[in-house]
Amino acid sequence: MNQKYQIHPVLKVIFTFSLVILLSFSHNFAFVMTILVYTLFSLSLMKGNQILAILKISLWVSLFTFIILLPSNKYSSVMITVKVFTTVTTINMLPHSTKWSSITGAFKFFNIPDIFILVLDIAIKYIVMLGNHALQLIWALKLRSIGKNRDKYQSLSGIAGNLFIKSVEMSKEMYSAMECRGFNGKYITLEKKRLSMVDLLYMLIHIGIVILFFYIGKIVE
Repeated sequence: MNQKYQIHPVLKVIFTFSLVILLSFSHNFAFVMTILVYTLFSLSLMKGNQILAILKISLWVSLFTFIILLPSNKYSSVMITVKVFTTVTTINMLPHSTKWSSITGAFKFFNIPDIFILVLDIAIKYIVMLGNHALQLIWALKLRSIGKNRDKYQSLSGIAGNLFIKSVEMSKEMYSAMECRGFNGKYITLEKKRLSMVDLLYMLIHIGIVILFFYIGKIVE
């Protein structure tokens, strides 16, 4: 992780979600553009491969949003597209600049139930793993198929059955591994990081953004 971006995980989680909420409620284009400039500046402090990965997702989602909103008026389509780009970029910057264990530790700081953190922690990892396994099965089926497949539903049910068996096996292996490591379902945060000057600067910037929201970016009544 880039050394320039070492900010307390709790502060990152708080201000990332607060920034998304302010963006969603703001109807002022000047405020949205200000947040966009700030987001792009923060993005420029990250590594090149991280910037490319984040921008790839943000640009595709923004392009899809712009195409869907083309029939509407020009102002709304541009405004919502910029909001979507900024929001997706801001959210994607969090996992790319912070370890997942630090993010779950930040959730623990807010006294979020352990069962919620456990489900969130496991679900994201295993959805990706099962998705990759499903893609491998589909590619294997395509390589073995010659001509047209007249039994598509049967092949699909076979993939679904194989995926279900794989998920059961993975869940048993994970349970056994967690049991061997003495995991009892409780998350404990051992790392206690003090606030640095960078953290204080980060807090002042986001407090300024909140003040800016109420000054020029408040909701149009």
